[in-house]
Amino acid sequence: MQTQQKLKCLYERSPTLDTVLMVEKTIEKHSGEFNRTSLWKKLPKKVMWQTFLVILDYLENINKIALDKEGKIAYIWNPELAKRLRLRKEIRT
Repeated sequence: MQTQQKLKCLYERSPTLDTVLMVEKTIEKHSGEFNRTSLWKKLPKKVMWQTFLVILDYLENINKIALDKEGKIAYIWNPELAKRLRLRKEIRT
């Protein structure tokens, strides 16, 4: 029963792609300026706090964001570097 409750909670907090992209773009625009609470209040559309935390966890796990020692969120993804790396013959299959 407990596993079903966890799955239900996770499903209820699953953000849409549009919501993830909105949060990511807001972080990119305001990189290093805000902590979690301030950034959440700065979003152009309302998002449930729990859903917001799921998105932050996801973005941190895929190395698009990082938190500094003060808790401010920085956008660390570098698309130009990723493009250059993809072109390397060691990477290509």
